[in-house]
Amino acid sequence: MYIELKSGYADNGPAWIEKVRFSKSKRSIHFRGKELKNIGGRGIAGNHIDVETGEEYWVSGVKKDRNDRHWAGGGAVEIDPAIKDEYEELIGKP
Repeated sequence: MYIELKSGYADNGPAWIEKVRFSKSKRSIHFRGKELKNIGGRGIAGNHIDVETGEEYWVSGVKKDRNDRHWAGGGAVEIDPAIKDEYEELIGKP
């Protein structure tokens, strides 16, 4: 999944490509010790909210063209080394 912190940033917050764990209800994901609850786009900039801090995150599937960030955003996207090969296979990179 592509995860980007939106609170306190425009479209250039810290971002990650990582595996996540979904709750049984599929209404929240678990990522780096955080529980991100799906708010269905009702946030100011995100579609998930950290249940402890209230920070907003954008969470989506990865794009094959690697353009996961908003077109107006920028910055590096950290790819979890443990899934790098799987990610590159998924997006079609040899």
